[in-house]
Amino acid sequence: MAVYPGTFDPSTPGHRDLVDRARVMFDRVIVLLAVNADKQSTTEATTTAALVRDAVPAAWGNIEVATWTCLITAYCSRRGATVIVRGVRTAADLRYEHQLAAMNEQLGMQTVWFPPRPDLAAISSTAAGAYRSAQSAHSTPQTPQEGPEAEDVRRSAR
Repeated sequence: MAVYPGTFDPSTPGHRDLVDRARVMFDRVIVLLAVNADKQSTTEATTTAALVRDAVPAAWGNIEVATWTCLITAYCSRRGATVIVRGVRTAADLRYEHQLAAMNEQLGMQTVWFPPRPDLAAISSTAAGAYRSAQSAHSTPQTPQEGPEAEDVRRSAR
């Protein structure tokens, strides 16, 4: 069993793709909405969990969505998970994730990293969240005008 933790605020097509790829590698994947009091979320955890659940096709029967407020490795141990799944988009992500993986290994948990598919690599939750906030702040929708991120931002904001 694997656990894919994150804030998913908001959930992006890249998150969904990672779940899809992990579900064929592991008998069970728990998408764990990690509630972090230090991060300012744009939506309530229950709402975000429901949105993530809605994005998972019913045919993906080995996927579960849960929330947790404590150490991820404690959740994994409690549930019997043996692997933490993480997405790594950039070199900066890799440095950060390497530190987390080293710490998690000291706590008895392995980490598997997935690179994004090239067509999904350009958008992050931070960018999608900023776009969503800008959309709600204006009465008329505004979309990015140029760049490869434009379509990804529109797709993830839906």
